[in-house]
Amino acid sequence: MRHINVDQEKCRHDGICKAVCPMSIIEMKDGLVPNLVSGLEELCISCGHCVAICPHGALSLDKMKVTDCPPVRAELALGSDQAEQFFRSRRSIRTYSPKTVEREKLARLIDLAHYAPTGTNSQQVQWLVINSREQLHAMGALIIDMLRNLIKAGHPLAQAYRLERSVAAWEAGKDPVLRGAPALVVAHAPASYPLAQVDSTIALTFLDLAAPTVGLGACWAGFFMMAASQSPQLQELLALPEGHVCCGALMIGYREYAYHRLPTRKEPAINWRE
Repeated sequence: MRHINVDQEKCRHDGICKAVCPMSIIEMKDGLVPNLVSGLEELCISCGHCVAICPHGALSLDKMKVTDCPPVRAELALGSDQAEQFFRSRRSIRTYSPKTVEREKLARLIDLAHYAPTGTNSQQVQWLVINSREQLHAMGALIIDMLRNLIKAGHPLAQAYRLERSVAAWEAGKDPVLRGAPALVVAHAPASYPLAQVDSTIALTFLDLAAPTVGLGACWAGFFMMAASQSPQLQELLALPEGHVCCGALMIGYREYAYHRLPTRKEPAINWRE
């Protein structure tokens, strides 16, 4: 049974932990130290809010010691101008250098991405990393075959995306599918989990934004994601765990070129209600 551990010498009985508990299962009876409401202990999702919020470092969870949780460092926080530069300088990278991506850097990105929020902190997103141009080329060939079939069948996607141009590019020795990327990171989760797609997309977005911090660039693998849900051959190559589905993928590698400006975007459409 889950429970919180309180250092009674550090606790100031201020009730902050109770106020931020997303499940509303922390109580403070008669001004005593916080505890989980009897009978509701299993509702704890181990999100760590109570551990993170306590200014005195008084709380721990069974599997989350306060000593394992680094303090927030205000001096490292992004300011408004830094945040604008960070978000606006992010680019979808489709031209990669021949350099192989180190496993340590890919592991670092996934480590950062797994801090992304998930429904009820269930953390059901898992990862497949394909760090091989040869394997990715083989997958690209399968996807091109699928595009050929869409063209032959007169599928609406064939005209909408001018798929004949992608097939022609492949036949000319180019890679319009995975862009010659040296690595691909795939997020997958149980098909039975209702928030599989949402949680995976959020996690991949974290990873996408984090890529430049280790000198890498990324791009969402649209053709791959489409084929992963339709091609039995590609699904066999992926060999995901039983019951899991591909929920998204990013091409990753070292950028061939550097960008020097921040492109504009059209104004956001906002409907204010105040």
